Amino acid sequence: MRVKVLSAAVLVAAVAAAPAAAFTNPQIPGLQVALHARGFYRGQIDGIAGPLTAQAVRDFQRSKRLHVDGLAGPQTRRALGRLGRPLFGSRPLARGAIGWDVSVLQFMLTRRGAAAPRLNGNFGPGTHAAVVRFQRRVGLAPDGIVGPATRAALLGRKIAVPSRRPPSVVYRVRNGDTLAGIAARYGSTVAKLARANRIRSPNVILVGARLVIPNPAPRMPSGATADEVRAHIDRWAAHYGVDARLARALAWMESGFQPGIVSPVGAWGVMQITPATWDFVTTVLIGFPVPRTAEGNVRVGVAYLRHLLREFRGNERLALAAYYQGPAAVRARGLLPESREFVADVLALKSRM
Repeated sequence: MRVKVLSAAVLVAAVAAAPAAAFTNPQIPGLQVALHARGFYRGQIDGIAGPLTAQAVRDFQRSKRLHVDGLAGPQTRRALGRLGRPLFGSRPLARGAIGWDVSVLQFMLTRRGAAAPRLNGNFGPGTHAAVVRFQRRVGLAPDGIVGPATRAALLGRKIAVPSRRPPSVVYRVRNGDTLAGIAARYGSTVAKLARANRIRSPNVILVGARLVIPNPAPRMPSGATADEVRAHIDRWAAHYGVDARLARALAWMESGFQPGIVSPVGAWGVMQITPATWDFVTTVLIGFPVPRTAEGNVRVGVAYLRHLLREFRGNERLALAAYYQGPAAVRARGLLPESREFVADVLALKSRM
C-alpha cells in the first residue's frame, strides 16, 4: 500500500489561525525532525502542523533564500539535506536507512507503543528492535523490514492487495488417485468434490479427467524449524542454480519461514504454493511427484523461481513480480503497484539474508 501524501508539498502554511490539532499529515513528524536537526523547530515532535511548525518552515526558507511560502516542497526538502527526503512510504525501510521516512517511522512506532529510543531519522539497532516488537504484536513476520504490510499496520489501515490466487483449481486425475485422496490432499471432502463435478459415483473417477477443486486449502506438516527451512532453501537453490539469498528473501517475504501457513485462498507452505502451481511444477518442470513436506514445498518453490528467472531472462525484478501476480499478467499488464512493493521488499531482504 502506498502512502498517499496530502499534497505534492507537505502543507504547513495557513494553519496559524487554526486549532493546533485541526490539520495533521502522517509526513509531518519527518518535517519536524528535519527542522529540529537544523535548529529551526524547538517544539514537540507531535505530528501536528501547528503554528510553530509553520513558522519554522518559513524561517528555514528565509535562511536558505528560498521562496517563503510555508510549503515543504521539493526545494525546501532538498535544502534540509538527508533528513529532508524521501517521504514515508516511498521505499522499504531496514536497518542502516537514514531520512525523513525513518523519522516518521520512529514517531509512529512511539504512537503505537513500540517506541524507538530516538527520533533522529537514523534506522539503528534500537529502531530495528522497536519494529520487530511492533511486528510481533500485530501478527506480522518479525523481520525488522518496514514494507507495505508494516506501514499499513502503523497507519492503522488494512493493506489492500488484490488476490493473485484463484478461488478454485483444476486437477487432472492420475493413475492411482481416489476421490477421497484428492479431497484430503486439498483440504476438501468427497461430498464437496462430487457436488462440484457432478459425480454420481464417488468410487469411480477416470484417469485424465479434470476435477474442479473449489476453495482449496492444502494441509501440510508444520514441524520444520526455521534453521531446517533455511537449510532446505540453500540445498535446493544450489541444486537449481538460484541465488540462495534471493530464494531466502522470497521465502521470508511469503511466509517468514513458516511451513504450516495456509492462505485463505489455498496458497500454502514456506513458499506459498498454490495447488495449480504445485501441479505445474511437479508435472512439467520436475516430472515426478514431490512429497508434501516443508522440504518438498521449498523444492517446488525454488524450481518455479528458476523457471521464472529463465522465462524473464534473469531479470529478478520481473521474475519476482511474476511469482507474485503471475507471469501472464506481468507480460500483459506490467507490474501492478502491489507487485512493485512486493519486489522492492524482497530485494531489500535479499541484501540481508
